[in-house]
Amino acid sequence: MKPDTTFRITLDEFEGPLDLLLFFIKRDELDIYNIPISKITTDFISYIDAMQSLNLEVAAEFIYMASLLMSIKVKMLLPREMPDDSDADEFDPRTELVERLLEYKQIKEGTAELGPLEARRAAMFSRGCFEDADPEVVDELDEPLNRPTLYNLIMAYKSALDRVPQARVQNVEDAPVTVDEQCAYILSCLSKQVQVSFRSILDGVASRLVLVVTFLAVLDLCRRHRISVITKEGYDDFWMSKKETVSST
Repeated sequence: MKPDTTFRITLDEFEGPLDLLLFFIKRDELDIYNIPISKITTDFISYIDAMQSLNLEVAAEFIYMASLLMSIKVKMLLPREMPDDSDADEFDPRTELVERLLEYKQIKEGTAELGPLEARRAAMFSRGCFEDADPEVVDELDEPLNRPTLYNLIMAYKSALDRVPQARVQNVEDAPVTVDEQCAYILSCLSKQVQVSFRSILDGVASRLVLVVTFLAVLDLCRRHRISVITKEGYDDFWMSKKETVSST
């Protein structure tokens, strides 16, 4: 029997579904007290679909939150009877979700305030010398604000995948390239240019399998701190630059 070679990757980008919802609210500058439930539900489910298309493990709490958002969306679409008392406030199905988001936001902000105290404590005792993990600045937009989250990478991957025609007949076949080969190809491109975009290294690629292996190569290079990645415009592409290796003494 042929061994199972399915890729299964788990990447912790958001601490939970509430963290993801706060990300969408902050990104789109939404009013947390008047959440556009239809839009945020669509974004949340699109994120889960994108993770599943990359065979990323989706936690049960994310699935539960998706079902909760769908339930709230349905309740808001259904006609509701007006209360007998005209002065009574109409119940908003979003109320419980908003309260949970506000509570989580307060806890998260409180945790952030503990960061400087942790830094001061860490400065009291020497923990040895560590390599600087910050990427080399090779672009004026190479700032923490423009360094992509996992959400940006997955959306760019999904956008590139949608551009490749999907075969009507699916045949089981070995990948024509390996992750190591695509890693070498990306580094070769970066030896000729300071920066390359994800889309540019996929020019001429008509195989969805090659695209998947190439994206896995990008993740592997990021994991090994061989490249740094930034976003410039939109969510459908990202740019890569080679990190300078620091020799240990």
